[in-house]
Amino acid sequence: MIRYQITSNNPVTHYFDVTIQIDKPDPKSQPLRLPNWMPGSYMIRDFSRNIIDLSARSNAGDMQITQQDKSNWTVEGATEALTIEYKVYAKDLSVRGAHLDHSHGYYNGSSVFLEVVGQSDSPCEVLITKPPTAQYQNWQVATSLPFKGGSRFASRFEFGLFEAQDYDDLIDHPVEMGVFGCISFEACGVPHDVILTGRYQCDEERLKQDLTKVCEHHIRFFGEPAPMDYYQFQVIVVGDGYGGLEHRASTSLMCRRDSLPLPGEAEMSDKYRDFLGLCSHEYFHTWNVKRIKPAVYQPYDLQQEVYTDLLWAFEGITSYYDDLALLRCGLIDEKAYLELLSQTITRVERGLGRTRQSAAESSFNTWTKFYKQDENAQNAIVSYYAKGCLIALCIDLQMRAKSQSAVSLDNVMLQLWQATRDTGKGVEVDTIQALIGSLVGSEIEQGLNDMIYGRTDLPLAQLLSSFGVSFKRQRASGQADKGGKLQTSASPQVDMGCFLQEHDGGLQLMRVTENGSAQLAGLAAGDVIIAINDLKLNLAQVEQQLKLANVNDVWNIHAFRRDELNECQMTLQASAETTIALQIDNPEQAQKWLAAQ
Repeated sequence: MIRYQITSNNPVTHYFDVTIQIDKPDPKSQPLRLPNWMPGSYMIRDFSRNIIDLSARSNAGDMQITQQDKSNWTVEGATEALTIEYKVYAKDLSVRGAHLDHSHGYYNGSSVFLEVVGQSDSPCEVLITKPPTAQYQNWQVATSLPFKGGSRFASRFEFGLFEAQDYDDLIDHPVEMGVFGCISFEACGVPHDVILTGRYQCDEERLKQDLTKVCEHHIRFFGEPAPMDYYQFQVIVVGDGYGGLEHRASTSLMCRRDSLPLPGEAEMSDKYRDFLGLCSHEYFHTWNVKRIKPAVYQPYDLQQEVYTDLLWAFEGITSYYDDLALLRCGLIDEKAYLELLSQTITRVERGLGRTRQSAAESSFNTWTKFYKQDENAQNAIVSYYAKGCLIALCIDLQMRAKSQSAVSLDNVMLQLWQATRDTGKGVEVDTIQALIGSLVGSEIEQGLNDMIYGRTDLPLAQLLSSFGVSFKRQRASGQADKGGKLQTSASPQVDMGCFLQEHDGGLQLMRVTENGSAQLAGLAAGDVIIAINDLKLNLAQVEQQLKLANVNDVWNIHAFRRDELNECQMTLQASAETTIALQIDNPEQAQKWLAAQ
């Protein structure tokens, strides 16, 4: 048994105080280590940089602890019980690390708990205690970890002693503490809690009903019983933020205040729709990633990068089903679903990176490219989330077409889940293609490999047409046009080949399209335009001028690069038709896909 304790003696310092009790350390040399990354977030994060005041002692007194590298330590000569103490600086307000201040505390276990190497498979317990001063006495704690020797519900939201099967289990249950709201419901008999932290207004009954539908859909999709006996949505509500990270019996989410449904608001706002899609995405991961996973993640090596070509499937297929589930359980209609799908296609179409990187390459290089995007990302990489979603769409439509809708991607996911439950084995690089081939014929496998490993555009228009859905290309109406809607008025025939943002004194270029108007004029990301044709213009005025402009018009630009003023001439190029809208032309054919369950 490894015993952990975590608290904070003073949250305003942003320090968690952690103690580890090791009853039987290795007397020769007891290694300790902290993960460098966490499952589901594929970037080296070096959590160990936040550890300070690390010390070791036994009954005989202080012990020397020696650092071996950035995230590994050893204690030698510990012949009796060993106590490790340290602080963790927690100022990362995200779903990945740890955050602590006067308002709340949050952590993922991989960022705070040292692993006792050699005893990683031993049962663990963790005593979570509230800060000692009076102002924190009304704090509660939320986690999907069970209480020691009891259920998760005996003393709901009370601080106390929790247990984990092993270290891997310990770090897969994030913890939220503070004063929070809670919405409770059951889905297929499984208790669920939605923990809401932060200042917010919310139609709690509507959110409860909608999430119940989503969760019950996913459970029934894979088949009852659910693989967990309790589930928790931990939602940090902020002014501006978005994200999610899956865990085996919970998910950490971050959303904007205006993403939650307001009391009395009957319509489905775009922001609330996106939030439900995020919840659906992370919940689907309960099966696809947390249990069905690449073989190279069995077990996870959290000390270094672990490379796989398969994230196109684990994130991409999940991205396909997240919004499709909203349609299938009646939360959105077909028009709204096709709008969301159109926006995904538009994101891929607008990036030159789709011609330079395959979905498999995007997955393999996620550690250094996708998770470390810069201003040139659109020109260099493709998202394995977005392109993976479109590959999943192609697979689904091809399987339905070849089998007269007898089998689909649904069957693939169910067989993967069955194999995981029966054997516990992970997914190999060619497992999914072979499974699809076994269902609809092996001749499909080469085409699948071309989509996964190739850099050419996917046959979306052709496949959608066979299901009565037209694929329409348009020019963007402006920077805010994400795709999905048919144009009702003329769009600009030209563009500047850049994405602009209001900035003190002008308009800053945030992204620049390779060989676009801005780049060919000598402008770069980071430049601040202060005048166009000797006029200071805001973003709305620039977009109005673009509607009036023609191809090959020349604009005189004054812009600052750092503190140096430059002048250049920009020749406006024709805008590309990379904004996509999908529309049902044949409802009867479309139902064979959109109404299928």
